[in-house]
Amino acid sequence: MNTDASTQALRQTVVDLCHLLSQRGHFSGTGGNIALRVDAERIVVTPSATDYQTMTAADVCVLRLSDLRQLEGVRPPSVESSLHARVLRARPDVEASIHTHQPVASACALLGAGLDVPPPWQRTLGAHVPLVGYAPSGSGWLAGKLGRALRPDTQAYLMRNHGVLCCGPTVEQALQAVEDLEALCQDLLRQRIARRATQTPSLQAPLRRVLDALAG
Repeated sequence: MNTDASTQALRQTVVDLCHLLSQRGHFSGTGGNIALRVDAERIVVTPSATDYQTMTAADVCVLRLSDLRQLEGVRPPSVESSLHARVLRARPDVEASIHTHQPVASACALLGAGLDVPPPWQRTLGAHVPLVGYAPSGSGWLAGKLGRALRPDTQAYLMRNHGVLCCGPTVEQALQAVEDLEALCQDLLRQRIARRATQTPSLQAPLRRVLDALAG
């Protein structure tokens, strides 16, 4: 495939972001993926099933946003390309879409409800983090469910049994949404566990260990 010099910096940005998200514990193995907008017609996307530590800019795929036709890249694109494309088509203000399996927010996604967001985090996340119902990974069904949940003022979405998706008008703002969602979920989960420990004295010791692990 031909390589367009105009995409090289963004393809390297994807590689750098994958390394950073891995270091922070939000990506692991090959779990997690990223899409960045090149322009109105193209996006760059992580390749499918590629270890982040060996990924190069040449591996990163350039796709046509309208139909996901691959324009550049030596590997096939992420199976979640349609998920990211749904965000980037519906939200022209969004430049970066990040899908993670970050540990605490992914645990909160299993609880079966969206999250009301208190003021400290509303600037980056929005007032409410919706829950997107389960659908198989990489399916149009999942992309459609997320698409119906998208809101212009919401930058984070829980996906039941499938982690989270965060987005933003810049790479930095999308990364901040990832970090803030994890912090919010840690806070909410600690509150929930502390209440359970108070209500059930016999569970206080094991729940305290869980709280200590979250604090660490």
